Amino acid sequence: MAILNINKESSRGYLFALISVIIWGFSFIWEGFLINNNIEIYTFIFERMLISSLILWIVGFFAKSIQKVNNKDFKWFFLLAFGEPFIYFIGENFGIKYTGSGVVAALIIATIPIFCLFSERIIDKTPISKSKLLGCFITLPGILMVVFEKEGFSGAHIKGILLLFLSVIGAVVYTFFAREMIKKYNAYTIVTWQFTFGAILFLPLFLLFGRDGFTKEYFSVGVQSTIFALAILCSCLCFALWAYATGKLGVTSVSIFSALIPAISALVAYFLYPNQERFTWIKLLGIFIVIFGVVLVQISGRILKAKKNPKS
Repeated sequence: MAILNINKESSRGYLFALISVIIWGFSFIWEGFLINNNIEIYTFIFERMLISSLILWIVGFFAKSIQKVNNKDFKWFFLLAFGEPFIYFIGENFGIKYTGSGVVAALIIATIPIFCLFSERIIDKTPISKSKLLGCFITLPGILMVVFEKEGFSGAHIKGILLLFLSVIGAVVYTFFAREMIKKYNAYTIVTWQFTFGAILFLPLFLLFGRDGFTKEYFSVGVQSTIFALAILCSCLCFALWAYATGKLGVTSVSIFSALIPAISALVAYFLYPNQERFTWIKLLGIFIVIFGVVLVQISGRILKAKKNPKS
């Protein structure tokens, strides 16, 4: 009996998923650094999208990794990009701005598998086991302990929480389109078109709101190095690795790893950016509870499947 069926083919998928969540754990803190330094959100998001898409096209051209896309599939790539990065990044970054916390953002983003679970129930009529429901309910007090800790009832904070859940919705939309596209195209092709359409979608917002963001501070080494790290590591590398892992392992298996992101973000914030986040035992306990609930949701179905098919 095996809850995680690890072999030579899948081991690389697990490794890539782990690398992705570690780097993404840093991304929430890096975005918080930019926002806390009053860097215009639409300015740095558009630069991030533009850098990512250019690098992906250049590398893909020389490596011959980009597959030819059927004309009828471009609309699906557009919808995929509309979910993530467009809706996702708007919700995530403005959520960080109004909550003032990259760790809170990471915690709410970690609930994406739970929302995928209920979406599968509605769209695919997939049954939800009692153990999965228990995992969902376990996460609720943990989320409340973190997001409404002390000053959490301010109007701006609640606005930030709602925006973060908007990013969760965007990620769910992305997941459903990505699971179909991965059957027809390789991970590199998907990510390349995803960020190309992402740059196109963010261009009007940049022209309307982001052009004034080109300040002296914006072109400082610290700000530009952070944006390049987000573009190259968190966008190009991580999304490619995650798409590969999803294709090899499936959405459910890789989603288990996403539960680690808030813990990684908390560690990064505590040790590298101690002035950016405030930690209390209530917040730390809430993070642990949410991680436990999300993991329970993901592994419960696999345990039941393993019991029914002990030779698998």
